[in-house]
Amino acid sequence: MHAQGGTRMPWRETCPVDERLKFIAAYLRGEISLSRLCAAFSVSRKTGYKWIERYTTDGAGALLDRTRRPHSHPTAVPEEVAELVVGARRCHPFWGPKKLLLTLAAKYPGLDLPAGSTVARILSRRGLVMPRGPGRRRAPPYSRPFLGYDRPNAVWCADFKGHFRMGSGRYVHTLTISDGFSRFLLRCEGLLRTTARVVQPIFESAFREYGLPDAIRTDNGPPFASCAPAGLSHLAIWWIKLGIRPERIQPGRPQQNGRHERMHRTLKAETARPPRSNLKEQQRAFDAFRKEYNTDRPHEALGQRPPATVYISSARPYPDPVPEVEYAAELEIRRVRNGGALNWGGTRWYISSNLSGHLVGIKALDDDTCAVYFGPFELGVLDQRTRSRAGRGQRPTGKLSPIPRPFAPLKLDKPPAPTEGATA
Repeated sequence: MHAQGGTRMPWRETCPVDERLKFIAAYLRGEISLSRLCAAFSVSRKTGYKWIERYTTDGAGALLDRTRRPHSHPTAVPEEVAELVVGARRCHPFWGPKKLLLTLAAKYPGLDLPAGSTVARILSRRGLVMPRGPGRRRAPPYSRPFLGYDRPNAVWCADFKGHFRMGSGRYVHTLTISDGFSRFLLRCEGLLRTTARVVQPIFESAFREYGLPDAIRTDNGPPFASCAPAGLSHLAIWWIKLGIRPERIQPGRPQQNGRHERMHRTLKAETARPPRSNLKEQQRAFDAFRKEYNTDRPHEALGQRPPATVYISSARPYPDPVPEVEYAAELEIRRVRNGGALNWGGTRWYISSNLSGHLVGIKALDDDTCAVYFGPFELGVLDQRTRSRAGRGQRPTGKLSPIPRPFAPLKLDKPPAPTEGATA
């Protein structure tokens, strides 16, 4: 809004303290009665007398807002008890509230001690709580569209059913692999560890028996994903070399692998309650469940047919040996050295130790930058302008940076169109 003549009239800004100072100044001038003065400032006479008394007693600084916190609280921890808590913490700086309370209760029997949560707040207010370290690194998000469950072996689903303790006291981790279209349970193996070295032979035996799928859908945990560029783990790298596309659901979205998760509920009810005495007996239960699930148990989504009547093996056999990844003709092919680095433009670039010994494709974007690919997955950009400075006599080094938005991704394969029902 502009006034006449084109001059701008700013909004008048004020604050409660300024208004109180104006009120006191008008009161000291004595030009109008107190009742009219309070009405002019839109306050009650009681409030007016309050500000006059504060100003008379403590000056202009008393016109600031005061805390409304009560002077005392009936359930507050006595100061002497708080000092005992602080003293115990200083004697044992790595002990938590529960251990400190046990120590104080033994040393001062009959003392009314606070709850553990109250002790934690006392320690936090006194600055005696050690800050937590950085959170666990997670795999980069997966942004490619999912393939649909339109035929057998289009998408296999894999996951670990939650571990549980057997009668022997050891925990078993159940690796399950199923075909998304037919619900056919390809593998159900009880494992004592979940490393890639243990899991890969199970996938290899499934590939040799049933052929290769087009994609495998998993969650973002190890050994399926890692914190490397594009989330590529050793297992995912092996799948890509076999021509299998790794797919990862979004964190906290198990419904994107809902068909597989629903099978887990049935598996848990029939094999883990109660658990078997040892791994050998537990595997017998898994094998019996898999046989009944595939050949005898009717499935409502299949028209009350068992999965074995719908599933057919893949026409893509397991290759031996595993081939290298193929790239488009416009890409320059480089092999990542042991340790995860490669040389480009006179600079040694760190890519990922997971890709040591594997071939990657490099596409020049301009004179200073190039994009790096492993198969159809974008890994990042090498930028000579942002590399770190090297010391005298040392080779300059740099790190892979994320793909910047202005660069369009290289299409090494035909991206599948999103299909309805692809996430079950």
